[in-house]
Amino acid sequence: MTINSGTADVATASRRLRLVRPDGLLVALLIATFLTCSLGWLFKAHCTFDDGGWTASEQYTTGCYSDAMPFWGGREIAAGKLPYFEARMEYPVLTGALIYLDGRITAGLFGRMASAPHFLFVVALVNTVIALLVTWLLWSMGLARSRLWCWALAPPLILYIGHNWDILAIALAVGAVALARRGRLTYAAGLAALGGAAKLFPLLLLPLLGLRPLIERRIHTVVILIAAAVVAWGAVNLPAAIFARANWLEFYLFSSSRGSTAGSLWELASQFNLLQTTIEQRNLWSAILFLAGAGAIVATGARRHWLNLWVLFTPIVAWFLLVNKVYSPQFDLWILPLMLVTSRRLWPVALFIVGDMLAYFAEFWMFAGMEGAWPATGQTAILVAVAVRDAALLWTIVDAVLTRAPDWVNDQPVARPVSAPQA
Repeated sequence: MTINSGTADVATASRRLRLVRPDGLLVALLIATFLTCSLGWLFKAHCTFDDGGWTASEQYTTGCYSDAMPFWGGREIAAGKLPYFEARMEYPVLTGALIYLDGRITAGLFGRMASAPHFLFVVALVNTVIALLVTWLLWSMGLARSRLWCWALAPPLILYIGHNWDILAIALAVGAVALARRGRLTYAAGLAALGGAAKLFPLLLLPLLGLRPLIERRIHTVVILIAAAVVAWGAVNLPAAIFARANWLEFYLFSSSRGSTAGSLWELASQFNLLQTTIEQRNLWSAILFLAGAGAIVATGARRHWLNLWVLFTPIVAWFLLVNKVYSPQFDLWILPLMLVTSRRLWPVALFIVGDMLAYFAEFWMFAGMEGAWPATGQTAILVAVAVRDAALLWTIVDAVLTRAPDWVNDQPVARPVSAPQA
């Protein structure tokens, strides 16, 4: 054994020991994450404490709306029906499986007394466990303490931990980034594909994993990465796609046919009579703008980040959020951990969090106003909030392509050629 290889073995052993022997910082972060998520459950559940449901538009006036409440009965979770095979589901299959699991846990814990508020409790609890995994992943990447605390105490966790089930795709995306950072490209591709089976945005990482091997004509590596992604995605999708095709397709058909949300630039342009477009036009032009912008981000940032192209995943997701026809409030949680990993500065992260909170309440208070409740806002308030949030996203994109990545991005060996699946 050479001295260099011995040193590498010692470094690898030290890193693995750190991952299995949590230090005081990790324990504190996990406790803080749990407490933050507990506040998130309280934020969503307090509306149900009086009569077990929503009254007087309080789901909008207080912001306590959660998809868990209508899903309990509306998607037959209470009846124990299997998504896709026995009931409709407008989420991808892994998220549908998580929803079903939450429903079975609820039935097991509360029996015949199980209700929508009980389901909300279980959803928040299981999502909290997944958020704790994200905390561990961020800690394992060696981020600065300030960034780790930004996640553990993040206001968006309070807003969204009980909102829906997007945290599953977020954890898979962060896990794929952690693997890419360590050069485990095969497993990163597989995990990103699994993320795409929970929500589509983790798939945006895949081209970045394969671009450098493709340009360097390492075709064998590209084939392995494609195979890993196809096998992972296909393994969880094919059963529903084959035996429950109509319900499996609902997510994709719904995504294509739905209109824009209040916080999207397309809807704001329409509301202020700047640009009137149909759903079909928004589908087309948002796709064109995304592809053009993502190409520009890669072309501009590839030279600076050539050894770690996965760093460009963050600005690409930011650009997707900017030009997509749908910008639901919880989408902000998608990018927050990615910003903490790759952003050079914390100022755009802080501005983004402020914009997220403003946009959240501006949008829900608009719904409250539509039902004659108060507080009530209009499109102008949403425009101001979205301007703050989108400014932070643009700042993130510019920083990512023009400045070097934080030090922890390069603390691990850069991505190495793939000749076989790596452990």
